[in-house]
Amino acid sequence: MTVLHVSGARSWGGNEQQLMYLMDELPGFQVNQKLFCFENTRLEAEASKKDVEILSMPYCKPYSSEYRNRLNQIVQEHSIDIIHLHTSDAVTGYVVTDLLKNLKTRTLFARKGIRGKKTSLLSKYKYNYRNIDTILCISEYVKTHFGKILTERNKEKLVVVYNGIKVQDSRPQPDFQLREKYGIPNEFFLLGSIANHTAAKDLGVLIETMNKIVHEHGIKDIRLIQMGDFSKLTPGFKSLIAEKKLEEYIIMTDFQKNAFSFLPQFDTFVVTSEREGGPSSLVEALYYKAPIVSTRVGVVDEVIEDGVNEFSVPIKNPGSLAEKILEIKSRPELKKQFTDRSYEIFLQKFTAKRYGEATFAVYENMMQKELHR
Repeated sequence: MTVLHVSGARSWGGNEQQLMYLMDELPGFQVNQKLFCFENTRLEAEASKKDVEILSMPYCKPYSSEYRNRLNQIVQEHSIDIIHLHTSDAVTGYVVTDLLKNLKTRTLFARKGIRGKKTSLLSKYKYNYRNIDTILCISEYVKTHFGKILTERNKEKLVVVYNGIKVQDSRPQPDFQLREKYGIPNEFFLLGSIANHTAAKDLGVLIETMNKIVHEHGIKDIRLIQMGDFSKLTPGFKSLIAEKKLEEYIIMTDFQKNAFSFLPQFDTFVVTSEREGGPSSLVEALYYKAPIVSTRVGVVDEVIEDGVNEFSVPIKNPGSLAEKILEIKSRPELKKQFTDRSYEIFLQKFTAKRYGEATFAVYENMMQKELHR
């Protein structure tokens, strides 16, 4: 079986890391993998370390003639059995190419995130496109929300396959110790956040949560390390930190290599997203046994039973986030209770091995069905 992964990613996030995990697992099922992506991206660099043939091109719009000619050429010359689309713009490129070139290839789209409330007519058309055979959702939450823009017939294409993390005998080690690098005393409570600076991550709520902890509850022996790619939103976040007089309490590091390797150093890991598919960072926290306080987005309700194994709160509720964080701070025994139970859930549902097995089962099911084009 030959699978062509197609991704338009030009930045790096949890979804790209998940693709790397999948690439590691599929060779065990005799899957021949190829990747169509853009040149000079981190995705291209990381995939080059895998057992995958890289078929890259300079960046161009996915609806351009250059893009569709290249995609058509790859499909025809490499005898592709399944096209696996990993990004929204990859869906755009595929739909335009298929309309004009008639690719006649089984196609899977991996839906990993949740969009805002408005969906354009063009987006509804491409996601309901007749020749997308399967839509793979990374949580029941994504399946429910994404299904709202699909026709009844296309809802039958939805399948849930959870993300996975590779279980390793020796986990990647961080490049440095956070407390040492940033001068944080050992007795201070250390919060962690791993989130790129996008609107969906709702980092304004994270800052407001720290404001409530520090200024309303009067807790001063606490620090927050926020890791993630800076963006055009970053200056606004920094201005808010200054406005709330939190410069001493919040450290934004920008991108960090192997950010998840820092998870064991956090006393609590915080997720403040207002919309998510995963998030991948939460699954990583289960693996690294970091206590979690998260908004109820993505896979959270499928993983966390509030107060039993981690804490969860409604979105946009910094008051509740602050209270849950302070409960973990005041009750150190919760750390082992939460993380031990969550690790068992991780082993049951979220290993890379299970991710690979489940994805390959979807591929096999697609191959067994007659191709109607």
